[in-house]
Parts: sequence; C-alpha cells; structure tokens
Amino acid sequence: VQLQASGGGLVQAGGSLRLSCAASGRTFSSYIKGWFRQAPGKEREFVAAISWSGGVTWYADSVKGRFTISRDNAKNTVDLQMNSLKPDDTAVYYCAATLSGSYYKGADYNFWGQGTLVTVSS
Repeated sequence: VQLQASGGGLVQAGGSLRLSCAASGRTFSSYIKGWFRQAPGKEREFVAAISWSGGVTWYADSVKGRFTISRDNAKNTVDLQMNSLKPDDTAVYYCAATLSGSYYKGADYNFWGQGTLVTVSS
C-alpha cells in the first residue's frame, strides 16, 4: 500500500502549484483523505481534508480561500490546488488517508505518503 505525492517545487509568492497524491495497493474510495505539512523546525499541521464522497471539505484557517482539495475515486487520487502562495506555505506536504477519526488529527491517519517539498520565495 503506497501513497505517492508529487507536484512540489519552487514558486514565487503569489504563484500557484498543484499537488497530487496517487494511491496504489488498495482502494481508498471510502477513506477520508487529507493533506498535512511540516515546515522546518515546526510541527506537522493540518492543511485540508476531503470526505470519501468529496462532498465535504475542511481547511485550516491559514489556507482557506487559497487552497482547494479535490479527489477522483476512479483514479484513486487526491489533489491540492494551491493559489496565492505565501512564503509561510513553505513546507514538506504529505498526503494521508484514514477510515475514521478526526480529519484534522494526523495521529488518526493510517496511511501516509512520502512528502513533496514546496518552497515559496518572497
């Protein structure tokens, strides 16, 4: 079972990036999927999550209105569209999946991707 995140890179402040997370080894169509991030020297924090159907989404206040999470259960993927990026968004971004628990608690997620680095220059 593997979650593979991609799409990170270097972007100027105000720019956009789209992260994608592809799953293999099992179907995650009934799982909540989320994105978390960890900046250098800081703890991992919740960014966004999406219900199994895609009908409900949750966002951290710091990214609300700038980031959009979406999923395609047929392709077993979850994406994170990031617009109006700020230097504070610089971090390693991780995708994750859980069947139950709190969508914002990393400890409740059972499966994790390896992370993709996003660097936003000022």
